[in-house]
Amino acid sequence: MAEIEKTVPEVAEGAAARGESTREGELYAMPPVDIFEKEDALYVLADLPGVKPDGLAVNVENGVLTIEGKVEREEKAGYLRREFALTSFYRQFRIAETIDTERIKAALKNGVLHLTLPKIERAKARRIPIET
Repeated sequence: MAEIEKTVPEVAEGAAARGESTREGELYAMPPVDIFEKEDALYVLADLPGVKPDGLAVNVENGVLTIEGKVEREEKAGYLRREFALTSFYRQFRIAETIDTERIKAALKNGVLHLTLPKIERAKARRIPIET
């Protein structure tokens, strides 16, 4: 199995995303993710409710995949009770050298980020023809 490990604290399975305060004072949540592997690639699904494509950044640098989603907050007056607030998201993963970082693809559909991390094609054995 290709190596992918978290560089941020573990989220308990089934638990809601927890907030983490940053130096800027903004609160970030770690989005819950599903990661699965097939023969040709790793696939990451991350829940990012309220994040629009222009507020999403996915970067790879020095073997670390970073997902950052910023939510535009609309402050509406007149709440009688408010139990749900949209929060920006931030999460990092260390990725293995077997991932082809040049071919990573990302798509955002209905608040779910779909990442495809293709594996590097291994050198295939082949017969070398001999010229005479």
